[in-house]
Amino acid sequence: MVETLSEAKSSGEGVTNLYRRTEHYDKIHACRCDKGVGVIGIDVSKDHLITSRGRVRKYENNLKGYEEILKMKPCTIVLEPTGVYAIRPSQYFKEKGIKVLQVSPNMLSREKEFRGKKTDFYDAEKLENMVDKAKEYEYNPLRELVTLYLFLNDIEVKYRNRLKRALFLVSDNNKISKERLEKLAKGDFTQEELYQLEYTPIVVEEIKVLAKTLLETQEKLKEVRRMIEEQVPDNHVLLTIPGIGRLAAGIIIGIVGDVKRFPRPESFVAYCGLDPVVERSGKAVISKGISKRGNKYLRSLLYFLAGRNYSRNPNLLKLYESHKDRLKGKKFYTALARKLARVVWSVWYNNRPYEPK
Repeated sequence: MVETLSEAKSSGEGVTNLYRRTEHYDKIHACRCDKGVGVIGIDVSKDHLITSRGRVRKYENNLKGYEEILKMKPCTIVLEPTGVYAIRPSQYFKEKGIKVLQVSPNMLSREKEFRGKKTDFYDAEKLENMVDKAKEYEYNPLRELVTLYLFLNDIEVKYRNRLKRALFLVSDNNKISKERLEKLAKGDFTQEELYQLEYTPIVVEEIKVLAKTLLETQEKLKEVRRMIEEQVPDNHVLLTIPGIGRLAAGIIIGIVGDVKRFPRPESFVAYCGLDPVVERSGKAVISKGISKRGNKYLRSLLYFLAGRNYSRNPNLLKLYESHKDRLKGKKFYTALARKLARVVWSVWYNNRPYEPK
């Protein structure tokens, strides 16, 4: 006969009572299966998966480890979305017919006890007890495309700046056009007026390599951009916001994923890193700009869109008219970006087309 009130060991190895009672026993009981272990919490790291139950609780974060966990016949797996290291196991188990749930890191940190108890095994057990607070894992096809686009865009900027540096060393003209790039990539310097200096031959070779690589990167960027735009539905509500096209909408969707994880506009603004930092001491209030703790790409995108398209957006134009005499420069465009972030959240969260107020 099994003792239902017995406690399980938290060590890496040893027999764990599959029928132990936990603090959320009644909520989890509905998810149990007739066979296997039912619900498993998994703490994910780069190298290992730590399970909340099983005769062996530490597995490698690779195919061999996944197959070992499958032998326990779980019906539900609860884990923390720890970036790229959690995507592969989540997708693998989902495709094997197992329900995969994810708990946000903020939610998990609030659930942890304040007694200094912090181990991977303990975290896995806490995840198992959070079935009712977890959301089902959904693969975001735009995420990989957007990360690739942003990566290529960063590379393109670095190569462009490096090429301008090289051109400055041997020429008075460091402007870059597609026609000039194509000639430089082929080694055609017939129309170039170069300084004949000691380092000129070396820099010329560098220019050829940089020009060729820059052209290839730009072509790949166009291809990835087309793929992102194809992933955005024609009727997506973000496209109703003036100044936001398919590429911008695709980047926002790819970075954010599920907007429902931000219950208030303030939390979305903070995720963008556009929330103001204010220090108060007595009656003194000191503003220290924005936090910049969120996603830098999303913040840069909203800053760019707000500064370029505020005249097309009635909400931003109203803010511009009322604050143009008080705010100047970057502070003003940051305020516009913050306002645009709130507009994006409102339209997307409520799933309603943009309506100027």
